[in-house]
Amino acid sequence: MTKNRNEHLWHEMPDKVVLQTLKATSAGLDESEVKSRLEIYGANLLPEPPKSNVFILFLLQFHNILIYVLLGSAIITAFLAHWLDTFVIMAVVVANAIIGFIQEGKAEKAMDAIRHMLAPRAAVLRDGERHSVEGKTLVPGDIVLLEAGDKVPADIRLLSAYGMLVQEAILTGESLPVEKNLNTVAAAAPLGDRSCMVFSGTLVASGQGKGVVVATGKDTEIGHISGLLSDVQVLTTPLVQQMGIFAKRLTALIILIAALLLFYGTFTEHHDFPELFMAVVGLSVAAIPEGLPAVLTITLAIGVQAMAKRNAIVRRLPAIETLGSVSVICTDKTGTLTRNEMMVSSAVTHLHLFSLDGTGYEPKGTLRLAEAEVNGKEHAVLEELALAAALCNDASLKHSDGVFMVEGDPMEGALLAFAGKVGIDAPQQLAAWVRTDAIPFDAKHRFMATLNHDHEHHACVFVKGAPERILGMCKDQRTEGGIEALNTAYWHEKADSIASLGQRVLAIAVKSTSPEHTTLEYTDVEGSLTMLGLVGMIDPPRIEAISAVRECHTAGIRVKMITGDHTKTAAAIGKHIGLQNSDSVLTGVDLDKMDDAALKLAVLECDIFARTSPEHKLRLVMALQSHGMTVAMTGDGVNDTPALKRADAGIAMGGKGSEAAKEAAEIVLVDDNFASIVAAVREGRTVYDNIKKVISWTLPTNAGEAMTIIVALLFGMTLPMTAIQILWINLITGITLGLALAFEPTEENTMRRPPRPREEALINLELLWHIVLVSFLILCGVYGIYTYAMNQEYGIDLARTMVINLLVVIEIFHLFFIRNIYSTSLTWKAVRGTKVVWIVVIIVTLAQFAITYTPFLQGIFSTQSVSLLQGMLIIGIGVVFFIIVETEKQIRLRLFNQSGLRV
Repeated sequence: MTKNRNEHLWHEMPDKVVLQTLKATSAGLDESEVKSRLEIYGANLLPEPPKSNVFILFLLQFHNILIYVLLGSAIITAFLAHWLDTFVIMAVVVANAIIGFIQEGKAEKAMDAIRHMLAPRAAVLRDGERHSVEGKTLVPGDIVLLEAGDKVPADIRLLSAYGMLVQEAILTGESLPVEKNLNTVAAAAPLGDRSCMVFSGTLVASGQGKGVVVATGKDTEIGHISGLLSDVQVLTTPLVQQMGIFAKRLTALIILIAALLLFYGTFTEHHDFPELFMAVVGLSVAAIPEGLPAVLTITLAIGVQAMAKRNAIVRRLPAIETLGSVSVICTDKTGTLTRNEMMVSSAVTHLHLFSLDGTGYEPKGTLRLAEAEVNGKEHAVLEELALAAALCNDASLKHSDGVFMVEGDPMEGALLAFAGKVGIDAPQQLAAWVRTDAIPFDAKHRFMATLNHDHEHHACVFVKGAPERILGMCKDQRTEGGIEALNTAYWHEKADSIASLGQRVLAIAVKSTSPEHTTLEYTDVEGSLTMLGLVGMIDPPRIEAISAVRECHTAGIRVKMITGDHTKTAAAIGKHIGLQNSDSVLTGVDLDKMDDAALKLAVLECDIFARTSPEHKLRLVMALQSHGMTVAMTGDGVNDTPALKRADAGIAMGGKGSEAAKEAAEIVLVDDNFASIVAAVREGRTVYDNIKKVISWTLPTNAGEAMTIIVALLFGMTLPMTAIQILWINLITGITLGLALAFEPTEENTMRRPPRPREEALINLELLWHIVLVSFLILCGVYGIYTYAMNQEYGIDLARTMVINLLVVIEIFHLFFIRNIYSTSLTWKAVRGTKVVWIVVIIVTLAQFAITYTPFLQGIFSTQSVSLLQGMLIIGIGVVFFIIVETEKQIRLRLFNQSGLRV
């Protein structure tokens, strides 16, 4: 066997020949053979795209309109022999390039980590047993089991297929799913006509199948066009793009103002051109937030990593911004609000109601009838009910480290455990009753059926599904003595009684058929079944989900449960976890009777929707969005993809979720836990807050610095600071203080604020007012201390030294103010700050001490030592600045809180 994928045309070969060629069997490979083949074929991964040259990536950091302006300024200053100015300008340029280069590398690593976290898993047979393995460990010869919603993990030749439709648009461009069967086709058949093959990267739309892997990794069909697949988007968002455009427009505006000032200063005020030019360069650097897009991207990357730690993987970065404004979460019940550890708690036959207990999926436990412990073997109908539950089943139980785990659907795992508790040896019965055909479960028909034959020439059809659906398919019911007429009212009453306890109810039926019957059609089960009984399964709510729902309500976020479960089951769980309006439940039938206008009204009042279909989920999302709400929707199945795509934030389940759901969603939950959704919303709000803080800190301080230069040039005044000093301030504060805000933790009141409106602009009137206020205060502070120093005859160098130190002090105080943008900054916790904040404050302080008191740097920056009294005056002005802006914030917060408006 060689690695050449073109050696065999698998689609024209009979399946037995395929297995012989691959030296494989229908029971799968053993572990030693898998390891051996993995060394030959390598991991089942597409080749990573070639990485860019490191040197080229670094040079690309200079590809920016602002950098071009600064480089031009550096060339002119060098021509004028202002070597120190040239050096400082180049230092600013290089520092920004290094920061951008480092953050881009970190972002790439974060995205690579997410790609690995999103690697699909596959269900395989190895040594005759079902296992769930990482898709990258598949090798040619592996036997893979496929179900609706799965992404095909490799190129596979089918060995069996039941109602299997596969979406192959990614390879063939064909929009409709393609039916799959076991028929061989001609060697020259095009890709879309190879009905016995499924290909890596395609999606199973419905049905189920089994096949043998014939190609992996780069040898697959998709491996030859691997550029079509990209699971994680580029690290950019509309916000970052918006800020990039804003920076470019601001740059153009400042260049225009600088040119006018240069013309005005030269021909009207007759300033010395080299000095004037350097002042204008300083103005440009002071006014333009050159590092803002990079800092915003870093903030988003930090948010991605923070969410990953909370078990929420962000596949599309705009979702971070969206999460911050979520106003309603539509969630599934099973496994999200509950533990997804199903256990059969009740079993009903024609005469008795049995109760069961036990631990997890262990097939051992106590069976009781009217509180008395009984033996399941003593009740023939119960025993037949348990046998049917084990045979009409696609799951298997695994025992590892003393714990039973389910491979497959948790509900089916609970049925296997139930069979064991009744006394049925499920593995033994599965071997005795061979399955020859099946109708897989789907949301449309709401039942599953299997056709089984034993070695004594008996054949039976076993069916399980929703009680109302199964009852409609039955003609009679089993009793201890034989068969009697179906008592529909009895079964409905028992189903409602069990469901009212918060249990999920399934009905199970049977039909004897002739031994020659080997294929199963829908017509074989309609109206001809014999009812065996009901089973009620409990899936207890997650304790953390209860507190998470409470936190959502505090944050002004509505939680709506949309489930396919029975009405009373949904109501019981909803009441337990604390949903609002838990007494009101709408079913899919109710929704079908409503037009869009009626649904738009009903969706505001009701928080629990039961017995829903994928179409209902989509309608509910659209109805909520029609009220201007930002909707987060959870989903796990292939039929959830329309609602996930339509929702503002689609959230797929990483554990039980299908690959189709994961691809349609912006966020994937690793642990399928509702509490992780709420944690992600909290992180989304934190990221948005930190972005707003970065912008709210950067723009006012830059504007304040620029205004001091503009005022001096317009009124013919001596500049209160030189261009090189302005460049120094921007260099030392821009790469420290501004970046510190990207690491800010969640504020205490973050989840006590209502969601922000969807249309809210990041740069709004509130921020514009803050820019005006801070710019004015900086202007007053700078010219106040400068005038004081000149009146005291300190000299121009000392006056400018005091000015640049005052600017740094104000920016530090402004940082502490912005850290608590929605609450008071006058608390010990606010003053204490974070490690990152104090590290950057210490760095900036030491740097300022260095240029103020070190003789060498004094010569470069034209500074003089500041006395203790002068230093206290500088800090005092910073304190006054802080008091003014904090007082304004408190007044604004109180006014808005009283009026009920959002700040």
